[in-house]
Amino acid sequence: MTPSVEAIYRSESRRVLATLIRVLGDFDLAEEALHEAFFVAVERWPQEGVPDNPRAWLVSTGRFKAIDRLRRQARFTPLLQEQADALEATDWSAEDVEDDRLRLIFTCCHPALAPDAQTALTLREICDLTTEEIARAFLATPATIAQRIVRAKGKIREARIPYQVPSLAELPERLDSVLRVIYLVFNEGYSASMGADLTREAFTREAIRLGRLLMELLPEPEVVGLLALMLLHESRRAARTSVSGELVLLSEQDRSLWDASLIVEGCTLVARALTTGRFGPYCLQAAIAAVHAEAPTAAETDWPQIVGLYDVLLRATPSPVIELNRAVAVAMGQGPLAGLQLVEGIFQRGELTDYHLAHSARGEFCRQLGRIEEARSAYEKALSLTQQIPEKRFLEQRLAELHLHKQ
Repeated sequence: MTPSVEAIYRSESRRVLATLIRVLGDFDLAEEALHEAFFVAVERWPQEGVPDNPRAWLVSTGRFKAIDRLRRQARFTPLLQEQADALEATDWSAEDVEDDRLRLIFTCCHPALAPDAQTALTLREICDLTTEEIARAFLATPATIAQRIVRAKGKIREARIPYQVPSLAELPERLDSVLRVIYLVFNEGYSASMGADLTREAFTREAIRLGRLLMELLPEPEVVGLLALMLLHESRRAARTSVSGELVLLSEQDRSLWDASLIVEGCTLVARALTTGRFGPYCLQAAIAAVHAEAPTAAETDWPQIVGLYDVLLRATPSPVIELNRAVAVAMGQGPLAGLQLVEGIFQRGELTDYHLAHSARGEFCRQLGRIEEARSAYEKALSLTQQIPEKRFLEQRLAELHLHKQ
């Protein structure tokens, strides 16, 4: 691709795909149409110039390519001719494209689909994650993820699941799945599951945009809480890596680099959600992020308040990952031994044994306690489990420091 086409593909391809799915009513046909539209763009745009509205141009081109494809195939399957005629006779609206990705999320998160299929399909279609990347997030094989996606598309087609945002009466029961998927999209951007970069700004930006759309549609406390949580995490982006791209721990970040406007907006939303008294896990996580955001320095963080919030969160949503995060907060307030004992308890139950951040935390606690061999073993285990290059370099640096300490 030429640079301009490649840039537009990165910024617009998922939006174009969402609209093509709405227009064509078929995932696979829409994906083929998307690729054909960009192929035409690669041929024409260098000579003709980029259109004023490249997204609309791509949708229109993809639509015509899909109609042509159906007509060619109609020689063997006559019903496809009717489908092509119906598509050609139907005008598509360029006015609703901003909401198409939200419509697509609700379609992918329809209760007729299994939860793991909902998430896999959304990450694939909304975010353009590869099956390998999704498999990494699910701790599954790429073949398993591919099968889930194929089955989910088939279910949508066979059950004629509508491509639309549910009515207000239906929204609440559909909300949990959508919130979960939006947060998974954000997390993949906030801390990429693999690759050369720690973050993927396009994913966090898109998740926040979807969160804003959803809050306009349904300003429930947990929707507000999720948006607040994403904004507060996103506020730290510039400080999370060094100029050379190395990972910077929260305790060592230059807080002057934090985005004050996102912090103000996030904290305001947290307060708004908590005052309803109907808050859940996203609101509580946002409240924890707000305590971090409001601390002038790492040393002035209110760790007892954070531990207390984790206690409430654990009662609402028991999870070993939340326990791990609580253990880190306990260690910050009470010392590394207290944190290590909690992490060891999680491992003894057979949980998080394949989670690199758990072994990394154990390594850090042992390092601080001067238990060098145990720290080395934990860091090596964490290193073997992570696929993210900045995290690998961080762990390798920790291991090098332990080697020097031993000498």
